[in-house]
Amino acid sequence: MSEIIDSTPKIEGYRMPAEFEPHKQTWMLWPYRSDLWRNGGKPVQRTFIKLAETISQFEPVTVGVSQNQYLAARSKLPNNIRVVEMSYNDIWVRDSGPTFVVNDRGNVRGIDWGFNAWGGLNGGLYWPWDLDNLVPQKILEIENIDRYKPENFILEGGSIHVDGQGTLLTTEECLLHPNRNPHLNKTQVEELLKEYVNVEKIIWLKKGNYEDCTYGHVDILSAFIRPGVVVLHWTDDKSDPQYEISADAYERLTNATDAKGRKLEVHKIHGPTVSYVTREEAEGIDVLEGSLPLTEGMRLDQSYINFYMANGCAIVPTFNDPQDKEALEKLQKLMPERKVIGINGREVVIPGGIFHCITQQQPLGIRQNLI
Repeated sequence: MSEIIDSTPKIEGYRMPAEFEPHKQTWMLWPYRSDLWRNGGKPVQRTFIKLAETISQFEPVTVGVSQNQYLAARSKLPNNIRVVEMSYNDIWVRDSGPTFVVNDRGNVRGIDWGFNAWGGLNGGLYWPWDLDNLVPQKILEIENIDRYKPENFILEGGSIHVDGQGTLLTTEECLLHPNRNPHLNKTQVEELLKEYVNVEKIIWLKKGNYEDCTYGHVDILSAFIRPGVVVLHWTDDKSDPQYEISADAYERLTNATDAKGRKLEVHKIHGPTVSYVTREEAEGIDVLEGSLPLTEGMRLDQSYINFYMANGCAIVPTFNDPQDKEALEKLQKLMPERKVIGINGREVVIPGGIFHCITQQQPLGIRQNLI
């Protein structure tokens, strides 16, 4: 069972650990929707399998699969990857899945946030999302982990990043957007984050990446790679609307201090060449009721920042772009304790989001000695 706890993580001494702390496993959800993934999902499934296989070399992986796709997924995924039958609307487990919290005794619990597909009926990406809203409970039931369930609060995991030492990074564009929690002001959102994620300091960036379909998720713009150190999606092209967004974020980050009073060390990671949905890609997507249509010429939210840190590695999306090599080399220098691995993320990014968005870490529950 996964009992709902009538309290908050802060009251009970639980905190959200950083992604770079030890994991028990990674959760993923199998792609299959023809209205979101081109050519019936077959191209993105190949990328998904490669990503899952790579992660499984460093830690266990569990993949949730819908009933009608179970045999197909089980036959294509290697035997060392656990496959469980689970219904869901789409694969974005970073956002629809649970956020895990731990205490200093090694106990693990989950947070079952509300989810409305990045905006509900006011700009959300698909309808319905009722099955997605059950994903946290299902994952926590499988793991026999109790959960906290904030009332009337929408939050996606990709909208926050933490350093494990009391600092949280987010954007005003997302958490203060009227299609998330219009009944809450900035102070009230901060109070809820401090109560449920158990942080002391929140660093607010203004916006997420330009034309990001999530309305400003931070995990494609900036991320902690260790306490006091962040990476930032960057462009030198002042004619690109992204420049103003990244420049504002850089100013805010370099002027900020974390919960421990440290000035942040900020590293710019230049993004790939701006790219757009091709005619072939758009024509491969089925138009179905309830989903926003994908059209030729839509800007893709390509970013190297949307990497996923598993135990001992960081898996970075690449885009067959000349900038790939420099980004991988710089991230490897910044994370010498990890093996930095590039995997082409084009098929995943077409509907929006990349590797961080389709993974969710379950912490081991052992506190790591961090810098």
